[in-house]
Amino acid sequence: MLELRVATADAWLAAVLDGFDDFLLDHAACERKASANAISLVTHYPDRRELVRQLIELAREELHHFQQVQRIVDDRGLTLARDRKDPYLNALLKRIRRGRDDYFLDRLLVAGVVEARGCERFGLIAAALGDSGGDAAMTAFYANLTASEARHRDLFVDLAELYFDKSTVHSRLSDWLDDEARIVSALPIHAALH
Repeated sequence: MLELRVATADAWLAAVLDGFDDFLLDHAACERKASANAISLVTHYPDRRELVRQLIELAREELHHFQQVQRIVDDRGLTLARDRKDPYLNALLKRIRRGRDDYFLDRLLVAGVVEARGCERFGLIAAALGDSGGDAAMTAFYANLTASEARHRDLFVDLAELYFDKSTVHSRLSDWLDDEARIVSALPIHAALH
């Protein structure tokens, strides 16, 4: 099981709740990018049958999540924005090793770590909305996303273990979790998923 090394700061949740419209716009972009990432892995590794099968389904689910967030955005009278650079994701991607196998393993594990952070943060949002007696539909939406992100997190680790030795996967995953903890702890706090 993938366990993050550092919890999200309380200030992040406060920023999201105070700037929820901004958060929703960023969230929509993240869901679209997650779908694109799944398709990118399928494109890079078409010979990995199980990966192709699993990630096509993942891409469809992430695209559905994008559609759901886009509808919320529309209902609130907002307009989707151009993508912004994601310092969290960019910092992780810079650490991906080169070489076919190293690159493949790192892409799977980075995706798993990113999904784990999303799982944690969507869970925080669902709990805060529920505790405040806020919109029940929005609370349920983020609770459902939390469960989806947990499945996605596990999927990427399971795929890594399918294609690589478990000890190699867990050793490299430990390195990624250390890197992710340093990165997330150094980021400025704002109303965005990362």
